[in-house]
Amino acid sequence: MKVFTVRRILAVSAAACLLLTGCGSDSSSSTNLDDITVNGGDNPKVKVGKDFSTKSTEKRVVTEGDGDPVAGGDSVKVNYVAVNGRTGKQFDNSFTSKSPLTVTLDEKSALPGFVKALSGQVVGSRVLVAIPPKDGFGEANDQLGIKATDTMVFLFDIVAKVPSEASGEAKNLPKDVPDIVEKDGQPASFKATKDTPDKVSKASAHVAIEGDGPAVEKGQSLSVQYLGQVYPDGEIFDSSWERGAPANLGLDQVIKCWQDLIPGQKIGSRVVLVCPADTAYGDKPQPGSPIKPGDTLMFAIDLLDAS
Repeated sequence: MKVFTVRRILAVSAAACLLLTGCGSDSSSSTNLDDITVNGGDNPKVKVGKDFSTKSTEKRVVTEGDGDPVAGGDSVKVNYVAVNGRTGKQFDNSFTSKSPLTVTLDEKSALPGFVKALSGQVVGSRVLVAIPPKDGFGEANDQLGIKATDTMVFLFDIVAKVPSEASGEAKNLPKDVPDIVEKDGQPASFKATKDTPDKVSKASAHVAIEGDGPAVEKGQSLSVQYLGQVYPDGEIFDSSWERGAPANLGLDQVIKCWQDLIPGQKIGSRVVLVCPADTAYGDKPQPGSPIKPGDTLMFAIDLLDAS
């Protein structure tokens, strides 16, 4: 279920990085954020001189918001402009692509510089950030044109804080759909009921908690928590809850069952999907997974946000 796009690369930290949740800067920086100019509102322009660099993550609040505070561990939706400090050239811009990024501010999900810069801010703020290599990728990133020694400059608009779980009206699942077994208030597995058939031939969606947000649209990017298990109560093959952070997934890059059945569901909902093999991985499951050719799959999905 992993999605690798330019936006996702920005959100995911290298496994070898050690993230610190402290914020701020030190006196070792070789340049000053005041040298960077920011112009514009809905489509801001960021002007960075060539060979801009810093030895520690620097941040400057351009505009102070008045929304909820953001803390380490929170998931936030941001718009951003990204500039390579060495070249002064922009390498990504969610304002123009209209594709906000949802990032979880912890060591499992975000670049260290993102955690340091955004923790402690408030929703609605515009924040200018300079991130040195040690708080960025820690190495060259050819896809983005970043060298191992490059400082990255970001202008972030903190759009919203993303909920951590589904909320709304609880609904009863059909008697033939396996029950959700919870642990610490979170879906941990499915258990077949006495009415659950051994096999199903048609994909289906069932609402366990009905949220009150807007309906998901085809092709959107989602922030979700989810559990994946072989139907009806077989081996668990994936769980974002177990990993401790929501997943960011593009609907045009996941299995057909999700593409067909998630659009139309409301943000804030918990949805159960039953996905026969022809809507999942068919006879070619992902290498190394416990999914066997022809397996039907089940998912419990908390729809946290869409953009």
